[in-house]
Amino acid sequence: MEPGGCSATVSLPDVARLNLELRIATRVLVRRAHFAARALGELERKAGLLPWAEWLPAGLPVVLRVSCKKSRLYHQKAVAERIGNAIRSSTGLETTAAGGETEGEPESADDTPHQLIVVRFHRDECTISCDSSGALLHRRGWRLATAKAPLRETLAAALLAASGWDPATPLLDPFCGAGTIPIEAALLARRIAPNLERSFACERWPGFDTTAMAALRAAARARMLPAAPAAIIGADRDAGAIVAARSNAARAGVAADIEWREAAVSALEPPPGATGSVVTNPPYGVRIGDTRDLRNLYARLGSVARAHLRGWQVTLLLGETPLERSTGLSLRQVLTTRNGGLRVRVLTGPVPDTPIEGIDQVDRPPGR
Repeated sequence: MEPGGCSATVSLPDVARLNLELRIATRVLVRRAHFAARALGELERKAGLLPWAEWLPAGLPVVLRVSCKKSRLYHQKAVAERIGNAIRSSTGLETTAAGGETEGEPESADDTPHQLIVVRFHRDECTISCDSSGALLHRRGWRLATAKAPLRETLAAALLAASGWDPATPLLDPFCGAGTIPIEAALLARRIAPNLERSFACERWPGFDTTAMAALRAAARARMLPAAPAAIIGADRDAGAIVAARSNAARAGVAADIEWREAAVSALEPPPGATGSVVTNPPYGVRIGDTRDLRNLYARLGSVARAHLRGWQVTLLLGETPLERSTGLSLRQVLTTRNGGLRVRVLTGPVPDTPIEGIDQVDRPPGR
């Protein structure tokens, strides 16, 4: 494990499989070179010795993303220029420099096919990696309709993993928005590879085995289940959000696996039978004026859970404001990350067996 990711030694077919199967990763980088460099001339000379033509697709633009930390070579633009010189000398390909690495991997507005090269300097050690994914891996291809404060598909998958949800048990999202969490849950429950219907940058690499890639996709389709084994419910009081969720689920191929409800949290009702999991991204606001309404909302969520979801597991994605205290549930923090540039926390815990009486209707705060 490393900060922000993990590393492993794998074959090229494994790289393709990772892109196809990973639900939480943003991208898969392949490390191509690692060397020390303390001067720009030394950097360009060593980069010029690398077999760029074996790595880069002919005729495809190259984009360089450079970061420099605690190194003598600290000027990102100068480093990109020298790496670009080495690539042009070796392959004739033109390069452009993107911004340095930023937390959260911002979405690029440019969908033109290109090969991303990530250059990282740390303590005078240079690591050069080729991006094998292309478009960020949360772009599954089915979320064309969005609601307010959309959640990335990869973060939804991380929530499901952190919750410990068993796909053989029911799942409920009372603040489903455009349906990202229930749809990711349905894909997981049916063993559908999250990126089955999209392509990857590595498929354009020299020598890539397209036959092997076709076999990987065929194997992924062969193991899919015909239906989710347990109920998956997405609810939201916003009618427009439910319309968006239905259309997204249809594009993802899981329309029949999810029950959608236009309902406030106070009308929350679980499916009959076994206990399950609530996994949700409730509003956690950044405006001071929202705080009181949000506390009421979280109090209502906790009351309804104790009345109707006894024995269930609850997992919430929250901001830094300790709104979880208003639920009255015993929730522990299991993960921290960022969502839309904001620091967020994942908290989870069981609903106690003691019911609560006298549940009243509570409206959600504006904008949700």
